[in-house]
Amino acid sequence: MRAMAYATRDRKVKKRTARSLWIVRLNAVARARGLTYSQLMAAFRRANIGLDRKQLSELALHDEATFNQLVQTATAAN
Repeated sequence: MRAMAYATRDRKVKKRTARSLWIVRLNAVARARGLTYSQLMAAFRRANIGLDRKQLSELALHDEATFNQLVQTATAAN
């Protein structure tokens, strides 16, 4: 019973932990470009770029050229 309770709890904690990792990654990438995380996300919202944090984090990590284009598009739309 205890193991089942921990498993249930930790499935939710896993989601929280993953989201915070994505945010930390995006914040690091944003600061390297002279922005804060909140400024970056606000720019994406204003430019109607509908990618979620997971997708943006993966792009920043694995496809930097595409991520740079997204950032330029978002900041130019402001």
